[in-house]
Amino acid sequence: MHLIIGIAVAALLVAAYIIASVARLKENSAAMEQVSRELLVRLQNIEGKLEDTERDINSEFVSMRKEQRDEARAGREEQSKGLTSFGEAQSKRIKEIGDLQRESLEAFSQQLTNISRLNEEKLEAIRGTVESKLQEIHKNNEEKLEKMRATVDEQLHSTLEKRLGEAFSTVSERLELVHKGLGEMKALTADVGDLKKVLSNVKVRGTWGETQLRALLEQILTKDQYAENVATRPNCGERVEFAISLPGANDSASPVWLPIDSKFPLEDYQRLVTASENGDVQALADAQKALKSRVIEEAKTIRDKYLEPPYTTDFGILYLPVEGLYAEILRIDGLCDTLSREYRVVPAGPTTIAALLNSLQMGFRTLAIEKRSSEVWILLGKVKTEFDKFGSILEKTRQKIEQAGKELENAEVRTRAIKRTLRTVEGIPLQAGEEDISENCEIFE
Repeated sequence: MHLIIGIAVAALLVAAYIIASVARLKENSAAMEQVSRELLVRLQNIEGKLEDTERDINSEFVSMRKEQRDEARAGREEQSKGLTSFGEAQSKRIKEIGDLQRESLEAFSQQLTNISRLNEEKLEAIRGTVESKLQEIHKNNEEKLEKMRATVDEQLHSTLEKRLGEAFSTVSERLELVHKGLGEMKALTADVGDLKKVLSNVKVRGTWGETQLRALLEQILTKDQYAENVATRPNCGERVEFAISLPGANDSASPVWLPIDSKFPLEDYQRLVTASENGDVQALADAQKALKSRVIEEAKTIRDKYLEPPYTTDFGILYLPVEGLYAEILRIDGLCDTLSREYRVVPAGPTTIAALLNSLQMGFRTLAIEKRSSEVWILLGKVKTEFDKFGSILEKTRQKIEQAGKELENAEVRTRAIKRTLRTVEGIPLQAGEEDISENCEIFE
C-alpha cells in the first residue's frame, strides 16, 4: 500500500509538473503543442501502468493474507496438540509425584509413631527418676530451710526489734515535725485566705495600696512635706489621696502640689499572669490590652481631676503597690511613653516611688540648707556687730583696770610709808570689851 501511495504521489507530481509546463508552453509555438500531445500520451501510458501495478499489488496482498491465515491456523493446531501432550505428561508426572509423596508420608508416619512410643517410654523412665530425685531434694531442702528458718527467725527477731525501735523513734520525730509543719501551713493558709479576702474587696484593696503608700511617705518624708486628701485644683471638690508639698516660686507661702494616686487593677493583672503561665498567646495579648486600657483610664482620671499648673506640678504619679504589676506595665510597648506624653502621668512601683521620695527628701534638705545659710549669714553679721561692741567694752574695762592698778600701787606706797612711821610704836594687846580696829576700818575709807 505504501508503494502504491508513493507511486500515486509521484504521478501527481509529474502531472503537476506537466500541467505547469503545458501552461508555460501555451505561449510557445505550435511545436510545443506536439510535445504536449506526446506528453499526454505518455501520461496516459503511465496511468495505465499504474493501474496494472495496483492490480498486481492487490492480488499479491490478497495472496499474502491467505498465506498468513493458513500459517496461523496451522500454528494454532500445532500449539493445541503440544499443549494437549504437555498436559497429559504433566498429569502423569503429578500422579507419580503424588504416589511417591503418599508412600513417603506413610513411611514418615510410621517412623513418627515409633519415635513417639520410644519417647514416651524414655520420658516415663525420666519422670520416675526425676520424681525420686525431686522428692529427695525436697526433703533435703525442707531440712535445710527449717534450719535456716530458725536462724533467720532468731536474727530477724533481734534485728527487727532494733530496727523497729529506731523506726518508731524516727517516725515519732518526723510526725512531730509534720505536726509542726501542718500547724505552720494552717497558719499560712489562714493568712493567705485573709490576704485573698482583703484583695478580693475593691475598697479594701484600695485601702491596702493607700496604707502601703502612706507607710513609705511616713518613713521618708516629714509631716510638713506631704498631705492627705488634698484638693489640688482650686474651686474643685476632687481630692487626691496624697500630695507632696513642693516650695512655690520665689518662696511664696502657697506650695506646689505633686499628686500621687494609688491604683491596683488586680483582676486585669491576675488574668495576665494566668495567661502567661498557661502559655496562651491570644489570652496574653487580650489581657495586656485590657490592662493597658485600664491604666490609661486611671491616668486620664489623674490628669483631669488633680493636675492644675501652677497650683500643681505639670505631671502626676500613678502608684502601683505590686512590683510585678509595675513590671508588666513597663513591658507593654509604648504605654509609658503614652502616659507621660499624652496624660502627663508617671507610673511608679514601691521601689521606684521610694527612690523618688528619697530624691525629693534630698532636695528638701538642700533647699533647707540654702534657706538656713542666709539666716546664718545674717546671724553672723549680728554677732560681728556685737563683737565690735564687746571689743570697745573690753578696751574701757582694760583702762579702768589699769587705773585701778595705779591706785592700788599708790595705796601700797602710802601703806609702806605709814608702816615706816609706826615702826617704833609697840603693839598694845586688846583688853576685854575693846573693839578691833579692823572692825572700824570704815574710818579710813
